[in-house]
Amino acid sequence: MESSHADVTGAAIRAEGFGLKGPRGWAFRGVGVDAEPGSLVAVTGPSGSGRTCLLLALTGRMKPAEGRARVADQPLPRKMAAVRRISALAHVPGVSELDPAFTVAEHLRERVMLKRRYGGSVRALLRSPATRRAESRALIDDALAAAGLDLASLPKGGATAVRDLERLEALRLTVALALIQEPRLLAVDDTDMKLSDEERAAAWALLRSVADSGITVLAVCSESPAEADTTVRTTGSGAGDGATDEEGAADAFATTGSA
Repeated sequence: MESSHADVTGAAIRAEGFGLKGPRGWAFRGVGVDAEPGSLVAVTGPSGSGRTCLLLALTGRMKPAEGRARVADQPLPRKMAAVRRISALAHVPGVSELDPAFTVAEHLRERVMLKRRYGGSVRALLRSPATRRAESRALIDDALAAAGLDLASLPKGGATAVRDLERLEALRLTVALALIQEPRLLAVDDTDMKLSDEERAAAWALLRSVADSGITVLAVCSESPAEADTTVRTTGSGAGDGATDEEGAADAFATTGSA
């Protein structure tokens, strides 16, 4: 392979007075972020306070309306496309979701195919089919290992349908799919939703390990964990009758056309 997660340099995030306004008013405003590369950033706040919209804005998928922000030294909103290229979304309802009818293996194969088609180099396309298959297998294996998802532990291995996954298993799969894109910035929404205390601890241990590998992680959650390096809070002040997070996610998909 041309790169590995061990070689990744995460994206620094700097934002000041950052705000996003939708058709119904402010989703969030006045947000500041100061995160070093490889940080685990917890995004907290009341439901509907713009947490998901902030996550999408910092990954170049929603256009901010005020303030300043730079991700990996790329200014937003001027370089939104550049930020999208170095970031990947794990679980984000309305934008990046698993298909319940797909199997785990089908999701993994599809993501590798998309990476090869849209993110691969011309040189990689000239390699032999056997070499490309071996590289794809290695990329999947590395992503699964980093996400802590053991296919052998699933009811039907890779043939297990997404609908049959436990919540934590599904989260691990979305992280693995995102890591296949070899991002510098990983974003995940609803990190601790519907998880037991033990599962929540495992989820945060996973995201801490991803950050320790060099990838900056943005994680929306109900409560900031001890593992977080930085906590950013959206209070909802100034949001008025602004768009909900779900509406913001839909707007982001309509704007960018992709996760």
